[in-house]
Amino acid sequence: MFQRIRQKIRYAVRDAGALAGMNKSYFRSARGARIVVYHGICQRDHLRFNNIFLRLKTFEEHLRYYKEYCHVITLDDYFAQRFSDDRFNVCISFDDGYENNHRYVLPLLEKYELPAVFFVTTIRQAGYDILWNDFLGMLNKYGPYRLVYRNETFYKGELNHYISERNGRKLMEMLRDQGFAEKVEMMEVLYPHVAFRERQGEEEYWLQMTETQIRELSESKWVTIGSHGFYHNDLGRLPISSVTEELTASKRCLEQWTGKPVRSVAFPYGTYSRAAVEAALQAGFDQILALDYHFPDDRGDLAMRERFIVNPFISTENQLLATIKRTYAL
Repeated sequence: MFQRIRQKIRYAVRDAGALAGMNKSYFRSARGARIVVYHGICQRDHLRFNNIFLRLKTFEEHLRYYKEYCHVITLDDYFAQRFSDDRFNVCISFDDGYENNHRYVLPLLEKYELPAVFFVTTIRQAGYDILWNDFLGMLNKYGPYRLVYRNETFYKGELNHYISERNGRKLMEMLRDQGFAEKVEMMEVLYPHVAFRERQGEEEYWLQMTETQIRELSESKWVTIGSHGFYHNDLGRLPISSVTEELTASKRCLEQWTGKPVRSVAFPYGTYSRAAVEAALQAGFDQILALDYHFPDDRGDLAMRERFIVNPFISTENQLLATIKRTYAL
């Protein structure tokens, strides 16, 4: 608790410094490169179901800062190391394929003339318009304190995550070990606790882009489309045969939808195995994105790059400072 308090105080001190213009010279003198990760964008209440959304006005402020202080580059340029020597280089990436990316993000990229890469699932091809983890996020908010699933009792623990009374594992973690069929079963059985389709005004927190919207996104000169798997499964935990099938199917589907080659893949949750990396290469991906490298040899792998997730709890000034330093530690 005291560590969190100290961190808040330090962020507040940084924000006070920002008002005095103390960070501007640091931003202008910074050098290096970073791929930043965004997910969903909403008008308000960005922490409603998870901590991966940003408010629209905050995201636009990020873009203004990038425009003023950074050199924003495409993913192709990042992999080719075509970096500016005069500014800090940023590659903007989005994960998951939310409909709000098409509605809110695309117009802003065109307004500020900044490129971005969108890693999308092909869950629509399977007949679904929601990712299983977004369903679970709504279940955590709206579900009862205790529920029974597959003859196992779960209770709400820290941050309202459901935890097994039998083994202490989170339901989320248990499902990440399983395939999509088990996740579909979970959503069907537990839907009465959520009934999200009957809740008006919440679509922007969970709705996935359609095939048409993904195609329209890809037609912008500021956009690159990459794969985020077929079902948003954890590809670091599944059998390699399932990983290969999912990566191959997602690449084929996206290329059919967009009419363009899809070279890049970002592993959902940032997790992977060396076998999953090899499967991605065999599927035809030559740009492979993680969050943090898992194995010693990864840093020297020319096909791989790390990324840095945006923090929804801090100011734009603090975010850019953290992005440049690649740490939220103060």
